[in-house]
Formats: sequence, C-alpha cells, structure tokens
Amino acid sequence: MDQNLRTIDWNVTTMGQNMRTTDWNVTTMDWNVTTMGQNLRTTDWNVTTMGRSFIWEFDDLSANYDRFPLDYRIYLALKIMQHIYYPILVIISVPVNLLTIGILSRGKCGLSKCVTRYLVAMSAADLLVVILDLIFRHIPIVYYEQFRFLWYIPVCNIHAVLLYTVTDCSVWFTVTFTFDRFVAICCQNLKSKYCSQKTSAVVVGTVSVLSCLKNIFWYFMFTGRYWLMNEPWFCLVTEDVQYSRVWTTIEFLHNILTPAVPFVLILLLNALTVRHILVSSRGRRRLQAHSSGESHRDPEMESRRKSIILLLVISGNFMLLWALLMVYMIWRRMYWMGYRSVFLPQFLLELSFMLQLLSCSTNTAIYAVTQTQFREQVKNVLKYPFNTIVKLIQ
Repeated sequence: MDQNLRTIDWNVTTMGQNMRTTDWNVTTMDWNVTTMGQNLRTTDWNVTTMGRSFIWEFDDLSANYDRFPLDYRIYLALKIMQHIYYPILVIISVPVNLLTIGILSRGKCGLSKCVTRYLVAMSAADLLVVILDLIFRHIPIVYYEQFRFLWYIPVCNIHAVLLYTVTDCSVWFTVTFTFDRFVAICCQNLKSKYCSQKTSAVVVGTVSVLSCLKNIFWYFMFTGRYWLMNEPWFCLVTEDVQYSRVWTTIEFLHNILTPAVPFVLILLLNALTVRHILVSSRGRRRLQAHSSGESHRDPEMESRRKSIILLLVISGNFMLLWALLMVYMIWRRMYWMGYRSVFLPQFLLELSFMLQLLSCSTNTAIYAVTQTQFREQVKNVLKYPFNTIVKLIQ
C-alpha cells in the first residue's frame, strides 16, 4: 500500500486481494494502519472485521469502551446501529415510496401535471436507490456471513453501473424540479412553454439516458467481484486501476458532477427564486394597500408561498443529507492524488452513507407536511382496507 505497517502478529492483504480474516486480536502501541488510503492512528485497539456478528461487535464496544479512542468508539457504535437501522429503513422506505408513487400518479393532490411528473420520477429513483444501494449493497455488507455467496456471482460491475445511474437520476431530478419551479415563479415568459407535461417528460427521459451513459465507465473500472466492505468502492479493482491517474481523474470528475454541481445549482436557483418572491411580494402588498387601504388575502401569493415551501424543504433535505458524503468522497480522491494535509476519520464515511440512504425515504414525509391534499390522499389509502372490512361485515 506504499507504506510500512508496524504491527504485531498481523497479516495484511493488499487492495487487490480479499481482505477477510476472523477474530483478529491486535494489541499495539502507536501503530499506523492504512486502509483505502486513510491513516487511522490508534492506541490499543481490538480490530473487528466485517465477519463478526452484531453481538461480538457489541461485546467489543462494551468490554473495551475505555480503551478505545473516541473516533473508533463512534465508528463501532455506528456499525452496531447499522444492523438495526438498515433493515428498518428498508421496511419503511419501500412501501412509503410505492405509496407516494401511487398517490401522486392519481393526480389528485392539487399539483400541476409537470410538478407531479417530477415528484413521481424522484420517488421512483429513490425506490430504485433503496433496492440497489440499501438492499443489494449495504445489507449484504452488514450481514456478511449470510451473503458470502455474492463472491461467486460476478455481476458487481453491472450492479455498479445501475446503482450509480439511479443515484444520479435521484440527484438530478431534484435539480430539474428546482429549475422548473424557478422558471414557473421567476420567468413568466417561459412558463407556458417550459412548465408543461410534455417538457417534463422530455427532461426526465433525457436525464435518465445521460445518467446511464455517464456511468458506463464503472463497468470497465470495477471487476465483477463484490468486495463486501463498507467503502466507496464496493467492487474489487485491479492495482492498475487503483493507482491509475486516468481512473482517479474520471472518478474525481464523477464526484464533482454528482453531487457537487447539483449543490451549487440548487443553492443558486433557490436564492434567485426566494429573492424574486420577496421582491414581488413587497410590490403586491404596496399595490393592495394603495388601492384599498387595507390588506386582503392574495391567492397568487398563497400559491407561491406553498410552492416555495415545498421547493426549499425538498432542496434543503437533499443538501443536508448528501453534504457529508459529498465532502468525504471528494476528500478521499484528493487524498489518493497526494493531497494529505487533512485527515477525516472512518466513522464519517459510515455516517454519510446512513444519511444519504435516509434521504430516499424522507420526501413522502415532506409532501405530507407541506401538502394538505396529499395528507388527505394518504389518509384515504390507509382507511381503505378498514372501510372495506367494515362494509363486508355489515
């Protein structure tokens, strides 16, 4: 790994090999471990491999809590939480996204058809992320013993292409939705042409195709074998790829395009939209006060207020839950390129994955909080089975 590892009785395999051992018991003083290009400085750690169970990890943390450094305590606590957190997230996310797609597709939530199409596309992309990322990637890593058979199914590079494609779609659908609301609120001359059902269909289709083309390179970068380690690379790579400046640059650009560029675009569009609404609101209030001498309820401003609340909450939720992963991924690639003045602990990667996956199930809650008619539709769906049972009994 380009560095000397000072350890006692420890077998270290290179990045291109299977990094699998059980029941490691390492006791050293001031030893440097390099894993995926990170320096983990620790004192007197017991290292728990991915093959150990939830109970063993919990015993390690409880029995050796005072001996572990703070960053390793947090890391191990997050690993323990994932055994419960990820299954619960699956149980919630899949039906919630299906429910959202079904309700929005009926078109009875008081939203325009183009807005509905964007929101349905976002929910569908989130559902696919839950399936491809949470169920087929992170669950097998956490429950490693039950998913060892994946080593013998050489489809990891295909999985990577599909996963990163739907992830890009989820991110860029948020951007296109933000741009659509910007045009609808700030560009009245373009509103009738751009904010239409046909245009939204073209935009969603174009984003999907471009996302697929953009992520084909993962097929050639990764091998077909799963790594089953909780790292940004979840497939094995060859040493030529690992140390290649070309592949490093391509992956770095990938992380810049998703989600760094969407962050900037969303911030810019939201700032312009809010500024326009504030300016127009002050102007309309002055006109109303001048014409009638008293303030009246303005339906147009009420509609704009609801639109901006929905826009800001969805955009803010995306940025908040994606920010940590974006910073970590960019830092990681900068680290591999030789910029090593800053060190980020491993537990930040675990936390960033947990937050990013949470973003796939929060939009439904956002719609329920901000949209009255959506709440009513959810209530009707939930009441339907009970109403049917009551009718049958009667």
